[in-house]
Amino acid sequence: MLRRDDRQDRSPPRPEKRLASLGASLSSARARALGRLLSSVETGKTHAVLKLLPFIVMAVVALIDFGTGPTTGLLPLLALGPAFASVACGLARTTLVGVIALLLGVALGAYNDILWTSRTNVTVIAILGVTMASVLASAGRLRHERRLADVRSVAEAAQRVLLRPVPRRAGPGIGVAVSYTSATAEARIGGDLYEVVTTPHGVRIIVGDVQGKGLEAVETAAVVLGAFREAAYDESKLQGVVSRLENALSRELSGEQFVTAVLAEITGGASITVLNCGHPPPMVLTAAGGHWFAEPPEDALPLGMGALKAGEPVPYQIPFAPGHQVLFYTDGVIEARDRSGRFYPLDSRAHLLDGADPQLALDALRADLLRHVGRPLADDAAMLLLRHRTAHPAD
Repeated sequence: MLRRDDRQDRSPPRPEKRLASLGASLSSARARALGRLLSSVETGKTHAVLKLLPFIVMAVVALIDFGTGPTTGLLPLLALGPAFASVACGLARTTLVGVIALLLGVALGAYNDILWTSRTNVTVIAILGVTMASVLASAGRLRHERRLADVRSVAEAAQRVLLRPVPRRAGPGIGVAVSYTSATAEARIGGDLYEVVTTPHGVRIIVGDVQGKGLEAVETAAVVLGAFREAAYDESKLQGVVSRLENALSRELSGEQFVTAVLAEITGGASITVLNCGHPPPMVLTAAGGHWFAEPPEDALPLGMGALKAGEPVPYQIPFAPGHQVLFYTDGVIEARDRSGRFYPLDSRAHLLDGADPQLALDALRADLLRHVGRPLADDAAMLLLRHRTAHPAD
């Protein structure tokens, strides 16, 4: 976990708000839908090319052999057709490609007067063998794709239960945006967590990070979120919410496991009450373009280590005037390294959050994070952005 002195404390000049016009015309939901549509179109084009590739290869081989005669010896290359078909085609199409390759081999052998020679016989045997292997490979690929689709559907269902969609507004004039990137391949959820709930005591927020990865971390995150959703309604103070979380984790965690978390409460004033349990401090962005990290007045141990605590974490106030933004994040963001080992410079990327729409702005920050790393993240990365919209009537 990084401290303030590990980060460069500089405020870059604010650039032109390139996303202002886009944010005014499109909602974040429409923008994300457009991104998914473009991605699916790109994937569809690639899939269509892969389906045509076997026919293109066989046509090229046939034309060259037809024009040059039997001396080139290209007939065995017709087996590339069914081999390529196994990459993107189903069983029927792969078999059809094999049959076409076989017919082309026989036709070209007859045209070149080498139909019953060893060269043609070897070509036919090669095509038959490759076609059988390609059909088996295609069947295995289709089974794997179905299993992967099932896993994704289960992960998406688990995400809807564990990390429920947060409201886009957390009270009058307050916008909310979230971003979650799992470090586990093909997963939608991991050990990071967030929640925004409206209670009789105000809007309460939690952003946390479970030590470890995998299913065990997901189970612990579920315990924290379940306890928070109940305690946020019942407890009048954030300290009471933390005590409830400690009690819940004491029955689940073992050894030296823990959960870092930052809790926040919005009651409608010009400030936010924050209680930090060993978590990276939130970044505050002002309407004037400045930004700083809201360090807690006293260091506190993470959740799950209550037996070692000398005292309770101390709540503190951070400004949240009109035009202000507060970014909560997990250490998977600030500890993300590029290929040369440099940490992600969150403070120098604060200007990316200037977009007119908070979700589009947070999506831009996430895209910049992924570009910085240049490969799959080594740790889950969650971000939650609060924006006081009163200073932006156009929103």
